[in-house]
Amino acid sequence: MDNIYFLMIIGLAVLAIADLVVGVSNDAVNFLNSALGSKAISFRSMMIVASLGIAIGAIFSSGLMEVARKGIFVPGEFYFNEIMIIFMAVMITDILLLDFFNTLGMPTSTTVSIVFELLGAAVAMALIKIGAENGPVSDLFDYINTAKATEIILGILLSVVVAFSVGALVQYVSRVLLSFDFERKSKWVGAIFGGFALAAITYFIFIKGLKGTDYYNEIKPFIEGKTALIVAFSFIIWTLLSYIVVKFLNKNIYKLIIAVGTFALALAFAGNDLVNFIGVPIAAWQSYDAWLASGIPASEFPMDVLGSKVPTPTLLLLFAGLIMVLTLWFSSKARRVVKTSIDLSSQSETHERFEPNFLSRNLVRFSILVSTYTTTIIPKLIQEKIGKQFEKPVIELQKGKTHELPAFDMVRAAVNLMVASVLISIATSMKLPLSTTYVTFMVAMGTSLADRAWGSESAVYRVAGVLNVIGGWFFTAIIAFIAAGTVAYLIHLGGGTMIAILLLLAIFLLARNYISHNKRTRSVKAEDSLNKAESNSIHGVIEESADNISKALKRVSKINNNTIVGLVNQDLDALKNAKLMVVKLESEIEELQNDIFYFIKDMDDSYLGASKFYIDVIGSIQDVAQSSSLIAKVSHKHVNNNHKALKKKQAEELLDINEKLVHLFGEIRAIFDSRTFHEIVPDVIKEKQSLLTSVQESIQRQVERTRTEESSPKNTTLYFSILLETKDLIMANMNILNLYYDEHNSADTIEDTKE
Repeated sequence: MDNIYFLMIIGLAVLAIADLVVGVSNDAVNFLNSALGSKAISFRSMMIVASLGIAIGAIFSSGLMEVARKGIFVPGEFYFNEIMIIFMAVMITDILLLDFFNTLGMPTSTTVSIVFELLGAAVAMALIKIGAENGPVSDLFDYINTAKATEIILGILLSVVVAFSVGALVQYVSRVLLSFDFERKSKWVGAIFGGFALAAITYFIFIKGLKGTDYYNEIKPFIEGKTALIVAFSFIIWTLLSYIVVKFLNKNIYKLIIAVGTFALALAFAGNDLVNFIGVPIAAWQSYDAWLASGIPASEFPMDVLGSKVPTPTLLLLFAGLIMVLTLWFSSKARRVVKTSIDLSSQSETHERFEPNFLSRNLVRFSILVSTYTTTIIPKLIQEKIGKQFEKPVIELQKGKTHELPAFDMVRAAVNLMVASVLISIATSMKLPLSTTYVTFMVAMGTSLADRAWGSESAVYRVAGVLNVIGGWFFTAIIAFIAAGTVAYLIHLGGGTMIAILLLLAIFLLARNYISHNKRTRSVKAEDSLNKAESNSIHGVIEESADNISKALKRVSKINNNTIVGLVNQDLDALKNAKLMVVKLESEIEELQNDIFYFIKDMDDSYLGASKFYIDVIGSIQDVAQSSSLIAKVSHKHVNNNHKALKKKQAEELLDINEKLVHLFGEIRAIFDSRTFHEIVPDVIKEKQSLLTSVQESIQRQVERTRTEESSPKNTTLYFSILLETKDLIMANMNILNLYYDEHNSADTIEDTKE
């Protein structure tokens, strides 16, 4: 029986490594978004700086390991066998929960997950003990460290409000003082800002952040009671160094702040969040050592030993830091999760991922009302002066030239890093496992609001995105509590067998999510994805959009074929897949429509006719997709509702039409691939007319069947819907071909005239 605990320790060690990988993939957004969003430093430099911060921060995290041992529950109230069940339940739940959110591409809080998992598992085990002893439920408070748990939970929730408010305030003041044209400000302005930012970062990270670690006692006599003096001295030193960097070395001080801030935030992340990944396995290992030395049966050995401070071996911390660094460099999920935060805080227009909802619309309306009221009480002169500070500089570019702007400027990136580092480091010094995800995300959202990045065109989408992410955090807490408690109860019932089953289930789910992620990544990079036009001449637009037409027709042909075959065979999975494929195609077409504004803005004056052609092209693709979508949806609905299958004659007619339609798609695609628009051979027109005739004849035959032998109104409705949409699909394809034929000849005539 004793071997089961040794095997559990091995299992927990493996889970810790996997949890480090999954956790860093989720939390990379915390320290990479500012440097990535501002493009202040190269990607390689940013990764090196962040890696150093993680490695050093891991060494400083020992003091926080107490959270896993005694921060949530009272260890003395549990025996060793019960503690091991709690720890195993927490780790199994944690890795599955974090991987689930990574698969969705949504950043969540590793701190919230570990805290509520510990709470859920401890409550479940306490209730089991109380039930076995027939004790009152009120005894539950004897098992849970309610004071510390409440402090941690309130600290996490309060961080949302504090981070957002402080971030907005600091950014607003910084923008009013520096404006968007900050690079043209006097040298001393940048030096003072650099002095303030760097002093704040270095003090709270390297001084406050050391509190609670084994290294603090060595420097304690030099810093205790001297906070004001240290901050003032640090500010003076950093201001002078910043002035030298700006004035004599002619370097950008904001880039230095962002580099130091990225290092500091990565260090704070590792120092504060490492407990979330390895705190539980280390506590389990230390418990195992204490129990093994005692010689007492596992069910009789109380875990008071966890109540005292036990240092974590530095070698283990270094090993954990190494895994985190490797994950940062090689995890594709770590590079993908950051996109949500950057898009929501972008200063420019982006593809909005989230749809507005009732709450976001009303919050925006309320904010507009407050803003309107505020303008009535603030003097107009002050409003004008402040407004000038928020005017963005215009970058003049030659026609045909593009400039990929960063999501936000270096001032906002510096404020993001400075405020987040300070808040996280304060929490670290107080031994509170503050959520780095909450802090960094909400600081970024607060600075975005203060920086007027959420305009009338994007506010409802951005607010909806923030609400979705915050809602996901609360979902994390609830699911973590319930799932960990459930897993603890199952392990209590099934013992080693249940642990083996749960571990196999975890491996299966992780593997499935990994495969799903790879498939989704390949889907994003699919060769048939539609691309927006970038040329500003009519010939260029014809060439680029012709590729989109060919790709769209290839996908529509496949969708339509899968739909008809699936309908004839009553294959619900095939119909569902076709429906999903057409939804993805419509989504890509919608993105092309959203880019029309920017396409027209960048159009050269001498080729304005290309804009009308491009609009017509997108409209034509949309017509094709809509017809295909309607056929797929009505077919899926028919089979999904278990209506009667098609009659034999109906199926034969549809398959015959489908075969001819696939051939027509292939002919038209060949014309677009070869760009031989001026050679629309009579055979294509003849084939189109023959197909339309077949469709019309099928409609007529179905009318006759309806009058004599047809007994299913659902079948008749479905059949007519498919045939009528097929007619529209054929006509839409020919309209596209004629559009290119006319425009190609017209463009050739214009070019010949110019020559």
